[in-house]
Amino acid sequence: MISFADLKGKVVIITGGNGILGTAIAESLLDLGARVALLGRNAEKIEASVAALRSRGGTALALVADVLDEAALYAARECVLKEWGQIDALINAAGGNDARATTQQEKMGAGKEGSFFTLDPAGFRQVFDVNFQGTLLPSQVFADAMLENGGSILNISSMAAYKPMTKVPAYAAAKAGISNLTQWMSVHLAERAIRVNAIAPGFFLTEQNRSLLTNPETGELTARGHKIIAHTPLARFGEAEELQGAVCYLLSDLARFVTGVILPIDGGFQAYSGV
Repeated sequence: MISFADLKGKVVIITGGNGILGTAIAESLLDLGARVALLGRNAEKIEASVAALRSRGGTALALVADVLDEAALYAARECVLKEWGQIDALINAAGGNDARATTQQEKMGAGKEGSFFTLDPAGFRQVFDVNFQGTLLPSQVFADAMLENGGSILNISSMAAYKPMTKVPAYAAAKAGISNLTQWMSVHLAERAIRVNAIAPGFFLTEQNRSLLTNPETGELTARGHKIIAHTPLARFGEAEELQGAVCYLLSDLARFVTGVILPIDGGFQAYSGV
């Protein structure tokens, strides 16, 4: 019988776990009996998210740490090991973009304003730090506790990793790096029975992109939102719950021979050429 029964009792750490997508993932794992630790730098938000998870009847732990603060990550790891004695899986869900690394123009016109040439290097660096380094450092810290018994790491890539999206060069490049790192790590850690995969979500409405894709006052699609839907064969945005099946599969023993995979969850966006 096919099921996710092996996830019961597993200890899963989710960085950036108090966002819309991270919360949906945490809920599905909790409902399957996993023990979930949410990690984030905002104590109030993380505590609120953990309280909501516990109200579902599950076992959850709040970890306050910045994914770029190695010392704080080690402290968080020790907290988990003291509380539960093991770490079975890590989901690297922390990430985001920075307005300083975003162009105003899709294609460069006559002037430089709002183009590639006016991007702020500090903004570019911040995007790489939170996405790429924010995946690398937690992986080093928490996977170290999986070396004896094996485990699973799940990274979050993006459609932008396959085909760079206009206006967000730093985000697209960082996500492409995460896809590459996922495959590299899958080979490097294979003999220690640590599987490393990633999901590549298409377009889901989150707090970070809602105002870019929909009009805050009317709820109607923006021009960019219309363009995305036109290139998504299923003709809609994804819903957070639609990540749950893929995540649970990749973390479970059903996928014990699956590693180095970047799985699109995109409504067909990647498959559609536009013609």
